[in-house]
This record gives sequence, structure tokens and C-alpha cells, in this order.
Amino acid sequence: MKYIVVLMDGAADKPLEELGGRTPLQAAHKPFIDSLALQSRTGMVKTIPPGMSPGSDTANLSVLGYDPQKYHTGRSPLEAVSMGIDLEDSDIAFRCNLVTLGGNGIYKQKKMIDHSAGEISSQEAKELIETIDKKLGTEHIRFYPGVSYRHLMVWRGGPESFALTPPHDILGKQIGPYLPKGDKARILLGLMQISSCLLEGHPVNEKRQGQEKRMANSIWIWGHGKKPELASFYDKYGLKGSVISAVDLIKGIGACAGLHSVEVEGATGNLDTNFRGKAEAAIEQLKENDFVFIHIEAPDECGHQGDIKGKIKAIEEIDLKVIGPLWDSLKKSGQQHKIMVLSDHPTPIHARTHTREPVPFLIHDSRKADKATEAAYDEFWPKNNGLYVEEGHKLMDIFLEK
Repeated sequence: MKYIVVLMDGAADKPLEELGGRTPLQAAHKPFIDSLALQSRTGMVKTIPPGMSPGSDTANLSVLGYDPQKYHTGRSPLEAVSMGIDLEDSDIAFRCNLVTLGGNGIYKQKKMIDHSAGEISSQEAKELIETIDKKLGTEHIRFYPGVSYRHLMVWRGGPESFALTPPHDILGKQIGPYLPKGDKARILLGLMQISSCLLEGHPVNEKRQGQEKRMANSIWIWGHGKKPELASFYDKYGLKGSVISAVDLIKGIGACAGLHSVEVEGATGNLDTNFRGKAEAAIEQLKENDFVFIHIEAPDECGHQGDIKGKIKAIEEIDLKVIGPLWDSLKKSGQQHKIMVLSDHPTPIHARTHTREPVPFLIHDSRKADKATEAAYDEFWPKNNGLYVEEGHKLMDIFLEK
């Protein structure tokens, strides 16, 4: 039996007036997903436990079968694992976004314009983060470049007691009320303020300004935590598998779970990602392994940007270039297989950040070929007609029949 999970990050949404009361999932042309829904078990799953933040770290731990209340230690340590950064037990890792702030004068009076600095390229970002590390790095604090706007800061032996806010939660808002709070928060604030001075006149930003692109004119520090320890996916489920993603967070979760991380050329985490390449990589991995987790970030990024057309296109690209080729290959192979399609959390267009509502899933089993006369994969059909999974980390048990 082959098991494939296709996770459309942030694809779930709310009805939009601009779409005649439909959601992007309902508006998107997705013939392969709709055909799967007619031959699948559908339902809703609550991926975010009570009292926990609706982040992709929490949600994806749930989807992969790990109870976040037991295993979650913070977002950034998972990314550090993916980036090959060796954390000591006393180290604190932080996500370090490159962001676009608007306004002149006092730092705290500026507004969060873009949490991704216009989806800055990895090469441009690398130059900026290397400058930050050269100017602000110390024996105890270092900065590490990642992918696009997503980077990392490690504080050797740093404190844990911070109150930090994700930048995508405060889009369009003045940043003052959301600046770091807690033990030694003034150090983090100082790094952010100085970074703004360093980055404003950097050649990379001067070039971006000339191209009418958003400047990466500050770092934003958040998502801190300590080195995680996950039980092996193989020990839990008896399956060897792979993770296919463009983002370090998901790669890190996979690495901690003992899943092989597959690099796909042209995978960016944005709408320009290599969708078809992810499907091709999954097909190759299934020759060696029995489980593949495909994570696709594009719907989430479009949700953060408030881009309705982009989010619909991302869902359609996943349907055409990922679901279609995968399902076709599995049927042609004659192998028994199960496919699960779901979102990890909603990223509603108007909220432009993550929310905690349950998300729809479908589970297709090639051994059960009965075709329904009516079914849909969206935020409403499974809610009214399907299974409800209260504890998200138990969905993997259902999918793998454990």
C-alpha cells in the first residue's frame, strides 16, 4: 500500500463577497480533487489544540500525527534542524523575517506593510542576512540565511521568556504594540531597530526600489523555541517515507521525524513554485518508500497577501500539476494506494493571517472504488456530511488505519 498526503497550506478560507459568497476552494476549477471527493471519505479536522497558536508548525505536527501539546517546542528550532544548524540544549532559535515597514521617523510608529518583503528572492535575502550577521552577530547571537524572506537567528544560551508576534498577524498595523516583550526584550528590539538603519540603504534594496519592488527594510524576530525531539515516524507507523516542501519548517519537522527531505529544483514556497516537479519527485519517492508528504505553501502566501485570484490559481495549479499526475501514475501502476488531501489551517483572504477553524480533508482508498452521486471538497460539504476529527493528531491514525 502506498500512502500520499497532499497538504495545501492555508487553502481553507471563508465565503467572499467578491466570489459571490463562495470560498476560493469552491471557486477554483479543480476537476481531479472533485473526482477524488466523489470516491473518498470526507470530513473536518481540528488541527489546532485549544490554547495553542494557529501556526503552520502546530498544524503540520498535528497532520503528521504528532500531538502539538506534547511535541511542540517552537517554530524556529524545527527550521534550524532543516538548515543543518546544530542547536545545543540551552540555545534559543528565532525566526527572523525580512519585512517591509512603512513610514518615516520613530521605529515603533511604523506599519507592517509586508511580512515577506515582496517575496524577496533567496539570493537577495542571503546578501542582506549576511550583512546583518556581519554587523550585528556576536559570539552569542548569529543570523543564518534561509529561503526567500524566512531566516533564522540563534541566541546561544539565550532566555526563553519572550512575548513575540508573527509579522503576518499585524499586516497594515502600527508595530509599536507588537514589539518584543519579556526578559531582555530590549536586546531583540535593538537588533530590529539597528537592522532597519543597516538595510535601508543597502545596494540590494536600492536596486529593488529602482525596480519598484518592496524593500526588505527591517528584520522581524519571532517564533522562538528550543531544540525539539520527535518520535520516529517509522517507529510510530512502520513506514519509511519522504517530505517534499520548499520551506524549512516542514523540512525540519520531517527531519526530526526521520523522514527523508527531497529537494525539488524551482520549489520556492510561492505561486511560482515548481508544482509539477513536486509531483514527479513524489512519484520517484514512491518507488523506494511507502509514504510521501507533499507540502505546498502557495495558497497560504496568497492568503497572507489578500490575493484572491492568486489563491484560486494556486489551488488550480495543485489540482492540475500535482493531484492529477499523482493519481494518474498510481492508477497506472496498479498499486493499492490511499491519498489524503487537506489544508493545515485556514488563511482567510480578508484576515490575511492564520485562523483556528477546522479544515476539510478527503481520504481516497483505491480498494474502495464506489462512486458517490454527490460530494464536494470545500469548507462546507464535509462539515455537513462527513467525519469530524476533534484531535488533529489522530487523523494520521485514521489515514494509515492504525
